[in-house]
Amino acid sequence: MNATAAKAPTPAGKEFVISRLLAAPRDLVFAAFTEPERMKQWWGPKGFTVIASKMDLRPGGFYHYGMRAPDGSAMWGKFVYREIVKPSRIVLVNSFSDEAGGITRHPMAPTWPLTMLSTFLFETEGSGTRLTIKWLPLDPTDEERATFEAGFDSMTQGWSGTFEQLEGYLATAK
Repeated sequence: MNATAAKAPTPAGKEFVISRLLAAPRDLVFAAFTEPERMKQWWGPKGFTVIASKMDLRPGGFYHYGMRAPDGSAMWGKFVYREIVKPSRIVLVNSFSDEAGGITRHPMAPTWPLTMLSTFLFETEGSGTRLTIKWLPLDPTDEERATFEAGFDSMTQGWSGTFEQLEGYLATAK
């Protein structure tokens, strides 16, 4: 019997990187990303609320969440964790999903990459934490890569709103 290893998806193209200095200790910022009840308080674009938050935090585990948009529609997402190094790094594969956790296309951008490699870095800087987020599409088609790279401005806007929600949460969290 011949066995062949499955080819692991590989990132391709230009990387999207965004960073923010947060006025909170690194352990608290890391906890905000690794505890589902904390994620529920702030995760997602500005104006969205988390309606479901289930996490199995381990390499090979997942975070499955649902969000309610300002217009009332629901949107689902899923992380599959590859690496968790407390309190400095999380690497995961990010995708849109359905309510059952199956991978789906972006509900408003059908040529968006199906899966993304996401790296979250947490670094102590002064009395705060520098959070850096890196995104790359995994095995994208040329069209998906082009859609991703054309979306850097909207990703910056979306992440800026998410950072604002995180900052609001961190200001009152313990």
